[in-house]
Amino acid sequence: MSQNQFQAYYKKSRQERIDILVNQQQITEDQGAFLKNGEGLTNEIADNMIENALSTYRLPYGLGLNFLINNREVQIPMVTEEPSVIAAASNGGKIVQQAGGFKAQVNQRLMTGQIAFTGVEHESQALDFEKWVAEVSNNLLAVANDAYPSIVERGGGAKSIRSHYYPTTADNASFFVIYLTIDTKEAMGANMMNTMLEALKTYILNHVDFIPGLEGLMAILSNYALEATATATCEIPAHLLNKGDVQGTEVARKIALASQLAQVDVYRATTHNKGIMNGVDAFVLATGNDWRAVEAGIHAYATRDGHYRGLAMWSYNADRELLTGTLTLPLALGAVGGSIGIHPTVQVTKSILGQTDAKSLMEIAVSLGLAQNFAAIKALVSEGIQAGHMQLQAKSLAIQAGAQGDQEINQLVSALEKANHKNLATASALLEKLRNI
Repeated sequence: MSQNQFQAYYKKSRQERIDILVNQQQITEDQGAFLKNGEGLTNEIADNMIENALSTYRLPYGLGLNFLINNREVQIPMVTEEPSVIAAASNGGKIVQQAGGFKAQVNQRLMTGQIAFTGVEHESQALDFEKWVAEVSNNLLAVANDAYPSIVERGGGAKSIRSHYYPTTADNASFFVIYLTIDTKEAMGANMMNTMLEALKTYILNHVDFIPGLEGLMAILSNYALEATATATCEIPAHLLNKGDVQGTEVARKIALASQLAQVDVYRATTHNKGIMNGVDAFVLATGNDWRAVEAGIHAYATRDGHYRGLAMWSYNADRELLTGTLTLPLALGAVGGSIGIHPTVQVTKSILGQTDAKSLMEIAVSLGLAQNFAAIKALVSEGIQAGHMQLQAKSLAIQAGAQGDQEINQLVSALEKANHKNLATASALLEKLRNI
């Protein structure tokens, strides 16, 4: 694959960018025509995806560039409406690529669901229930697997089961919860998990006769994916951060300090993690996965020790002049199932990525999150976040002001970049001036 084709990619027209992907055989000619047409999700497909469908709500679909992950060059499809996200990711990816790229790995890929019971009022009942679960655990796993045999045939299925008792408090009733952990293989596994859990709930209620008031409250997967995590790391020599009169050693030192701030200050930690999610969400959307589940799981993971913390960690070794970054995220991503097989643009994503499996999706997502965080912090501690962001925001302002056609939009963007104040009022005034020349 020739990376020269992607040089100054942002300067090319939209149709030229698509042609490059076709010429590189990353997408088919039919997929290229589909992207050029810009139709995206049809109303017919949308009507079968959700209830009460009226139309579709389109978001920009772009490409993050310059990523080297586990020695493999990757162009990353991203769906986002926010200016600067893809540019920042590509900039961060380029610097890390020059340093040898990202190293990423999937630590584990299992999903957990729970069955909550009420009516366990006494500690002695809970002990009896816990003992019963432990004694018949193999039978319970078999019941779960019998409910979804196709996943067992593919080497996955229920792997372990455990229980926990939450006694009555002044504010809460008592709950007895059984947790089931399964290997979902290439699927995210929500439907699979819920089917198994419902079967288990019925089985347990039919076989536990030593707790008269036992009632099944609910059976549902959890999006707290502690056992489906991926980690990305990178090492960046400080000289790669040199820019003009600003020394890379000073930038690297400040990036490490900013990382420390996100460990102690929840206001900073929240925005620190939002920057990570700028990339992760954009990629999760492009792959047809559930970005709401990913968001919920990641933010819960950020507070797993009782204090909400920044997830990406940066340290600086002054002796070696080396900046090191690491990020671990819970990422319950799937390569099959749900809207993944329905949405036509997701099929383009799969072609660009080379029909990537679920574990590779996790590695790409966590690497992209680390790149996005690096680019944001680098900007914050050097030139400031607004310089690059407002440059790209200028185009949005030009369109909001009513500029039409590439020529007029570009003229107005150029004028806005020279203006003291970049806002809609300035854009409108400049547009009127341009049209009166």
